[in-house]
Amino acid sequence: MSERYVIGVDFGSDSVRALVVDPANGNTLGSGVAFYPRWKAGLYQHPEHSVFRQHPLDYLESLEACIKEALEALTPEQKAAIAGIGVDTTGSTPVPVDENGTPLSLKEEFAENENAMFFLWKDHAAAAEAEELNRVLRQNCAGVDYTKYQGDYSAEWYWAKILYAVRNDQAVREAAYTFEEHCDWMVGVLCGETRPDKIFHSACAAGHKALWHSAWKGLPDEKVLESMDPYLVQVKQRYGQAPEHAQVKAGHLCQEWADKLGLSTEVVISGSSFDAHAGAVGAGVREGTMVCTLGTSAVDMIVARPEVLEGKDIGRYCGQAENSIMPDCVGVETGQAAFGDIFAWFKRLLLWPVKQLEGSMEPAEYEKLYRKMDDTILIELQRQAEQLPEDPFPIALDWFNGRRYPDTDDAQRSAISGLSLGMDAPYLYRSLVFAAVCGLYRLMEQFELKGVEIRDVVAVGGISKKSGYVMQMLSDLSGKEIRILEADQTCALGAAMYAAVASGAQPDMNAASDAMASRTIRSYQPNAEKGAFYRAQYQKYLELAEKMKL
Repeated sequence: MSERYVIGVDFGSDSVRALVVDPANGNTLGSGVAFYPRWKAGLYQHPEHSVFRQHPLDYLESLEACIKEALEALTPEQKAAIAGIGVDTTGSTPVPVDENGTPLSLKEEFAENENAMFFLWKDHAAAAEAEELNRVLRQNCAGVDYTKYQGDYSAEWYWAKILYAVRNDQAVREAAYTFEEHCDWMVGVLCGETRPDKIFHSACAAGHKALWHSAWKGLPDEKVLESMDPYLVQVKQRYGQAPEHAQVKAGHLCQEWADKLGLSTEVVISGSSFDAHAGAVGAGVREGTMVCTLGTSAVDMIVARPEVLEGKDIGRYCGQAENSIMPDCVGVETGQAAFGDIFAWFKRLLLWPVKQLEGSMEPAEYEKLYRKMDDTILIELQRQAEQLPEDPFPIALDWFNGRRYPDTDDAQRSAISGLSLGMDAPYLYRSLVFAAVCGLYRLMEQFELKGVEIRDVVAVGGISKKSGYVMQMLSDLSGKEIRILEADQTCALGAAMYAAVASGAQPDMNAASDAMASRTIRSYQPNAEKGAFYRAQYQKYLELAEKMKL
């Protein structure tokens, strides 16, 4: 087994990362990262309108660059021993394609048409379409509540984005044979087969975003889709193969990409997954463990056997999909539309006066000042927030990018209560941290009240390692131990674990988890006294949340 190696590739919101991993022990042999050049330049994104698009060339160019960088540390013998590649992406991130599965934006006539590009997961342009979908999916001619396992349908998801695209761009509507998810398309690219009727479909993407479920034998009924727009029927009819778990062998590395990467066409390509789902696998998810991926947003994962969830009404608080995350389990996904983004917003707000100095100072002097402020401002805010008295304690909501769960509502916005003229930035920072932590704890609390056991919590992502303040507050409020893992790239590691099983380097996902999953490097233990205080403030958070829903 030590003579074979696998690659895990993780497509994030602004970059793609690759790890070369030893499937015998999870050790990393090489790593690479590449930022999307067009995205980095600020192209195709309009935050003021919640529009975020990405060009397929960003994905293709960055994929090649990051894998080549990861392979640089390997000997020729080790490169020859690469057995498999696994991929995860953000989602739902669909793109309109032609009959060959080529994104329309790779064609000259659509090269700069944003509706012909990938709709990034956090694109909320389809808010009105999501509202319509919720009405129709619940009350329809088929008599089935298609939101039963996912809760309110989101503007971030598959059908809403497709409906928006074809209603707002006639040229795209006429040219698009169908739409494909980013995670599925990447597998197709590496295998050299992107045709819609042949392409692999991820169980994560299909179940959580396209509403595929065995209860209604696939995607929603054609008559239901037609009642919204006949184009959606076309998408269903051209969907192709049934979705599968990411551990399956989807194909082999095609000659084009073998030549680009300097690898063999014998390399196995596994099925795909969403980033946070792969991250849960890389974190060693098991029944009773909640894995919290804390990045710009928060995505929280649980797995459970179908019989454990039978009869439990948890639709307000999560989405459930068959065979997502781990095979033969129901993958439970919940989370918050903003987490680290909240702190990033506050930092930008405080740095605004510094930005206004640009052009009025010597460039080198300005750059030095800005970098110093940018690097230290959150650290200093955290230090001072830890020293604040318990009273006053302003309360904020975490809905800066809408509310993902409970009761998905992309139009919701944040609020801060209890402010006075005597408060300065550390008070506001503490309120924002507490808001993010409360949003996460609310989900944990409701799962347990509904009978879904959470024995331990694993936190991954940048915030888990960077901010002991956030992690300790979460431990205190929840009354649970919070474990922090060694790996920085659990999503890429999880993708590598899928590749290990698909290529035969590991016999199954449980064995892969035992051998390869990231190890705990530290943990946070709850402080009972602090916990009692925080839970009293948490009640105020719930009261503010209820008032803001009116």
